[in-house]
Amino acid sequence: MKQSVPQKYDLKQEENAGHGRIRMFLGSVLHHVDFLQIIPMLILLAIGACFIYGIGQQVGGFAAATFWKRHLFYMGIGLTLWAVISFVDYRWFGPASAVLYPVSIFLLVLVLIPGVGTMYFGARSWLEFGPVNFQPAEIAKLAVILACAWILSMKGADVNRILWMLPVLALAALPFVLIKMQPDLGSALLLLPIVGFTAFAARLKWRYLIILGVLALVVLPTAYFSLKDYQKDRIMVFLDPERDPQNRGWNQIQAEIAIGSGGFAGKGFMQSTQNPMGYLPQTVSNSDFIFPVIAEETGFLGSLLVVLMYMLLLFSILRTALLAADDFGRYLCVGIATVIFFHSVINIGMCIRLTPVTGLPLPLISYGGTFLVAVLVYLGIVHSIYVHREKNSIMEL
Repeated sequence: MKQSVPQKYDLKQEENAGHGRIRMFLGSVLHHVDFLQIIPMLILLAIGACFIYGIGQQVGGFAAATFWKRHLFYMGIGLTLWAVISFVDYRWFGPASAVLYPVSIFLLVLVLIPGVGTMYFGARSWLEFGPVNFQPAEIAKLAVILACAWILSMKGADVNRILWMLPVLALAALPFVLIKMQPDLGSALLLLPIVGFTAFAARLKWRYLIILGVLALVVLPTAYFSLKDYQKDRIMVFLDPERDPQNRGWNQIQAEIAIGSGGFAGKGFMQSTQNPMGYLPQTVSNSDFIFPVIAEETGFLGSLLVVLMYMLLLFSILRTALLAADDFGRYLCVGIATVIFFHSVINIGMCIRLTPVTGLPLPLISYGGTFLVAVLVYLGIVHSIYVHREKNSIMEL
């Protein structure tokens, strides 16, 4: 007769082997998932969704009260793209930029045609196709980041040689001019630090950075005279909001009041007064001026949480740059970190009188389908770089 002891022993071994396979699978998943990026990303998305809902209920009206549903729809699209892009080898995006860049230029030209491009708040920045509308400028930012990173990571590339630097500058110059013509000066100017920081990551020598800085100081005063009257007014009001407190300086002054009135712990969710009473501009209180609403309702603590989440998100992106398997991945991370950093700093800065008022939304929080999806695509690319940080380039296979 067969004894039962060996059978129990075999079952135990099989059970242990099963547990080992599960542990190996979970370890593999955890090894390829960057929670340092995912946690702040989801927290910021949750904050944005909650306050867009709250602002809509406070403002009232069918459109404002349902903005949060549209926001969740675009969030779903963005998160789906994030998940798909995360596990696609990011190195394919370099050659893809050769197609994406000319498409983005075509769309930027298309949006300038009267009757084709749609105007919002004085800028012809949107294209509408039935129920879908989007900003070509956001596609152009992505195309410039991908193209610059791809060119500067090519074999033999040297950003300190004019034959390599000129194509990079030209890549940014064309969309810069087209976006400025909309006019959307904030988005156009953002292309400059994208190229600058990517070139710096590609080992641009300090002397060239100093030369570019001096040229910028020389050009800026003359460029002021090429601005439109409302853009000049924004700069003057930024320097002295009290010069026009009832008009150009109104938004900045009321944003400061909202932030200051929040105190240490805030007035409570949906308990703000500046927004529902109309002191903050209700048309953009869920997008450009959402930070004062958050600060008024959650106070210093809530504002600090938002800032810390951006710092953690940026840290995760730059950490991925250090872990990247190649220069292309590193340069992509730097370009993407630049976009998120400047959007965050300028948006929050304009609410506390550190920067002039611009139309740059707050990443992952502000209402706006195109930019929300674009930021999640950016983060998907960064996560792909993290996932493939130990793999050889497909160009070398």
